[in-house]
Amino acid sequence: MLPRDTRSTGGMQGVERPEIIKDSNYRFDSFKSGEVLPGKKKDRLPAMGWNSWNAFGSGNTEALTKAMADRIVELELDKCGYRYVVLDDGCYKPERIDGLLSNEEVKFPSGFKALGDYIHAKGLKFGMYNDIGTNLCAGAAVGTCGHEETDTKSYFDWGVDFIKVDNCYYLWDNATFSDAENARHTYAPNIKGIAVKGTGENSGFETGLGAADGWLVGKGAEIRKSEAGDEYITGLGTFDGTGPEHSPVGDLSAEAIFKVCAPAEGEYELTVKYAIGREPGVGEWLQAAVGEGADSKIFYDDFLEGTEGKEVFKESLPIRITLKTGDNTIRLMNHRRQENTLCSYGALHKGFLKADPGRDIVLSICEWGKTQPQNWGYKVGDSWRILNDITFQVGSDGNPGRGAWTGDYTTSVCAQYNKAVIMDEFAGLKRGWNDPDMLMIGMDGLDMTMCKTHFTMWSMMNSPLMLGLDLRRVSKGDGIYNIITNGNIISLNQDPLGIQAKRIYTTYEEKEEWDNELCRPDKAYIRDNDRVDVLAKPLYDGTIALSFINLSDNRLEKPISVDKYRVVCYLEDKMKNPSEFRNAKGCELRELWTGEVKRIEGESFTVENIEAHDNITYIVKAL
Repeated sequence: MLPRDTRSTGGMQGVERPEIIKDSNYRFDSFKSGEVLPGKKKDRLPAMGWNSWNAFGSGNTEALTKAMADRIVELELDKCGYRYVVLDDGCYKPERIDGLLSNEEVKFPSGFKALGDYIHAKGLKFGMYNDIGTNLCAGAAVGTCGHEETDTKSYFDWGVDFIKVDNCYYLWDNATFSDAENARHTYAPNIKGIAVKGTGENSGFETGLGAADGWLVGKGAEIRKSEAGDEYITGLGTFDGTGPEHSPVGDLSAEAIFKVCAPAEGEYELTVKYAIGREPGVGEWLQAAVGEGADSKIFYDDFLEGTEGKEVFKESLPIRITLKTGDNTIRLMNHRRQENTLCSYGALHKGFLKADPGRDIVLSICEWGKTQPQNWGYKVGDSWRILNDITFQVGSDGNPGRGAWTGDYTTSVCAQYNKAVIMDEFAGLKRGWNDPDMLMIGMDGLDMTMCKTHFTMWSMMNSPLMLGLDLRRVSKGDGIYNIITNGNIISLNQDPLGIQAKRIYTTYEEKEEWDNELCRPDKAYIRDNDRVDVLAKPLYDGTIALSFINLSDNRLEKPISVDKYRVVCYLEDKMKNPSEFRNAKGCELRELWTGEVKRIEGESFTVENIEAHDNITYIVKAL
């Protein structure tokens, strides 16, 4: 028989398996429950502050960090809500000292406790960085894996209020810089079929099912034919969300489902005909469960023995399962990509609770959307990155770095926005926030119009507002300053109702590719930036923020209109007074960048002549 729960526990360098999962709150079937891990804080608005990475990369220093803290206070950015000063990668020694994290002595000579004290003395909050893998992304061998309890105590000793935690060199996935063969952990083997055999009083029962006798749920899996002509299921795992290729909406994990009608309740033996691999789509780790949702029970969760090739099939040893009388659902799958990552971030969460359950710390999950954290991140984190970095051309002392409005990969404002804008249902005060990465305002490559719209997008989407520029380049009253201190726009991000804007219309609907039967503007993943989007966001005082955003490189000259019916149709369950808004005889519109106020009558809100890359954003008050 295959063993039950006999594997060694994980979380340490050098072990071959991730930890045994005994708490159902870490399981895929709990992701839709809305239940967070014990001790996880709720009702926290998006974080605002400054992060060192876009400005200085690994070249950040104690002196530069103090200078940025000084500038936050001098520019009165703290009064606008920018409170967190976060050290990113490059601040630690390359190796642990007696098992502990320690400061890089040339760049941070006074140590992290002294730097935290300096930041706190300014009335600001102190943030740091680490990784759930063995190493940090810049290479230092000081990742938290296996050191969670020690590291969380160190962070509290240093006075840390915010922790950004990356995902490089991760043992249980083919993450950035990790072994590509780690895909063995994240995909099930290829499956040719199953057999179920009765035991005891049911010993006369036996049935066999091939790949085509079951069906696939979710996305990513398919049935193929081997060179020998055998049909088999492949791709049982979770889509890699690091890049922009796949929509974040929908079930992004695949399962193979088989129905077995048992003659009586009791214990049976399941055997699986499989072939293993070590690449995306085919791995070595299988999960076998009976039942669905909260009623499911996992009977096997481990590696299978090796095969001679990924199309050379053999039968597993018997797996003992329990079936009920009549129809039973047998699920073959591998959700470990998500479950393992949740466990690793959960280990840090537990460490902080153990170090000091009364202390408050913001946990910023930074695994770049790889494991679809919009599904599980709310359980443990305050925000979760949705894609890889927004720029790879970071700055240095004297070099502002470079951003882009559009780009083929993730490195642009629009690439990040296009994914985040349809993820509103994953965010909220009881969950946390989608994070399309740090702001690139003030970097080369973006003009003032782009920066203004970039800021509007992030604020409407309740994304963390983390400045990523050298603040010595900003003066009170200049263009950058006027953007990042626009209190009207910031108030959208920090509105107490805490609801991410929903896209209620896009001019892409006018294109031939749009399927009016299947597509909705709040769900359709659109990467063609030649369009104007309309976002609507309900606010705490009963008003509505309405933003017309021109992603295109061209000036919009024709009118764009949305009516009150469309606003209420998409937002009714989130608005405070939908009937009052719908039945209002008129509305007052206050434009948040110009301050212009006007009144309109009728049902429609119309704008025209939006410049390329610009936005027109209103607060709409029913009269």
